[in-house]
Amino acid sequence: MRSRNPVFSRRGFSRDNGYAGFNTAPQAGGPAVTTQGNPYAQPTGNPYAQNPYAQQGLQQGAPPQAPATTGRMTMDDVVLRTASTLGTLIVTAALAWALLPVDDAHIGRSYGIGIGAALVGMVLAFVQSFKRTASPALILSYAAFEGVFLGVVSSVVDNRIASGAAMQAVIGTMAVFAAVLVAYRAGWIRVNRRFYGFVMAAALGFVLLMMVNLLFAVFGGGDGLGFRSGGLGIFFGVIGVILGACFLALDFKQVEDGIAYGAPRQEAWLAAFGLTLTLVWIYMEFLRILAILNSND
Repeated sequence: MRSRNPVFSRRGFSRDNGYAGFNTAPQAGGPAVTTQGNPYAQPTGNPYAQNPYAQQGLQQGAPPQAPATTGRMTMDDVVLRTASTLGTLIVTAALAWALLPVDDAHIGRSYGIGIGAALVGMVLAFVQSFKRTASPALILSYAAFEGVFLGVVSSVVDNRIASGAAMQAVIGTMAVFAAVLVAYRAGWIRVNRRFYGFVMAAALGFVLLMMVNLLFAVFGGGDGLGFRSGGLGIFFGVIGVILGACFLALDFKQVEDGIAYGAPRQEAWLAAFGLTLTLVWIYMEFLRILAILNSND
């Protein structure tokens, strides 16, 4: 399945623009999936049966098996790359927190650097999203710049609005990650086409509303339409966390399919990139909720 993060930018595990799990296979009533080069595969019109990483001698309609060949992505690869990406983000966030003070004399400069880092990180994320292959240098650079932004924003919220908010947001993000992982592994969350379509439609509506709110805030002043402050802000923050949890489920499905169908090891970097994007999304929503709750006190 092609999973996209809330920024709608990450490419899925692919081979020749194919995607693990749900692929660009013929729909019901269309021509059968090609079986050229595979003497064991049977023609089928089932779009769920095509393996974008199918190797000769394997029946495409059979249940996927973890590849025994070298050079294929494993769970250890995903964990290692994700740890490297998140580790880079955490280190730069800690450095930004320590080296970019947010007192009255320095907050303008620090916040300016943080916003600049966020813009650079966004550009790097979009560049990686449109590349056909994963670039570790781009992904780690994105994590570094995003960490600077998160360090400054977290410091502002923690020191000037809600003491302890950053740690609470971290704990909340870890709790969501653990809960979704347990629910996914237990089969309580079923990631299928209906789930994917619902999440994408909801995320698109959410992002459009936030963009409209931002435009009203920029040109009209104040809090725009109020979607990011007060009771509405808390409501939309909770919706944002729920959407982030749904994208985590899509990420887990993508990783599972990539391993099962024999994705190249290099694509473990895409898994790390996507998981990092999703976790940053969830963290920022938690931080925003905590800031709103404390500003209302």
